[in-house]
Amino acid sequence: MTERLPISTEHCIVERDGHVVIVTMNRPEARNALSSSMLVGLADAWAYISDTPEVRVAILTGAEGTFCAGADLKAMGQQPSDPRVQERMAQIPNFHWKGLLREGQPTKPLICAIEGYAVAGGTELLVGTDLRVVAEGATLGLYEAKRGLFPMGGSAIRLPRQIGYANAMDILLTARSVTPREALAMGLINKIVPDGQALAAARELADQIAACGPLAVQGILRTYRETQHLSEEDALKISDEIGWPVIGSEDAKEGSRAFKEKRPPVYHGK
Repeated sequence: MTERLPISTEHCIVERDGHVVIVTMNRPEARNALSSSMLVGLADAWAYISDTPEVRVAILTGAEGTFCAGADLKAMGQQPSDPRVQERMAQIPNFHWKGLLREGQPTKPLICAIEGYAVAGGTELLVGTDLRVVAEGATLGLYEAKRGLFPMGGSAIRLPRQIGYANAMDILLTARSVTPREALAMGLINKIVPDGQALAAARELADQIAACGPLAVQGILRTYRETQHLSEEDALKISDEIGWPVIGSEDAKEGSRAFKEKRPPVYHGK
């Protein structure tokens, strides 16, 4: 049963269904362009996902067939009418960077489900997620250089590390649109689905992840993030520090029991 969470804002709806949280950018009249209200909602959503043990995976999507058309500088410079959003803007250090996934990425896997436009800040959000499901009619691209701007969400750093120098510079320096098929060939996204099916396909992935041991999933994600720029020798030390407690956990024992008893495991994150 889906529950709308009180951390939702006018421009960001946060819902939970069991182990899965769905975060929806909700400003369709502006192609879900980023606003202060949206960024506060996103920042609070990422914190909730990390801090809530029962949450195992999250999905980021956009309302009414569009993901996100980037930043709306005018809207981001205006004071939101909602007092709670104003309060949260003052309380959350760098709420804009946290919302944009430049800082404070969730400790649980984050899947993006993209329909329509996902350009500029929309693609920057994509680059901050872990799995990417994209509808065949979507448009991706980092348009900042074409407008004399800079991709402040971290894509100038992250993109070359994710898809290689040549592919990243093609996207960043030409500031051109990128089709889903190109993005798939580059390794930027995981899956292309028919238009209108991105959220459903992302939910299938989320349910598969949620059925796995949460300590194992979070440990794998943490290991990658903490070791990606280390030597293999140094990385293996951190991998062991994270991995051995998972191997000795109650979840690991439950996984073995369930396999022997030919039943689905019931994990508790312990």
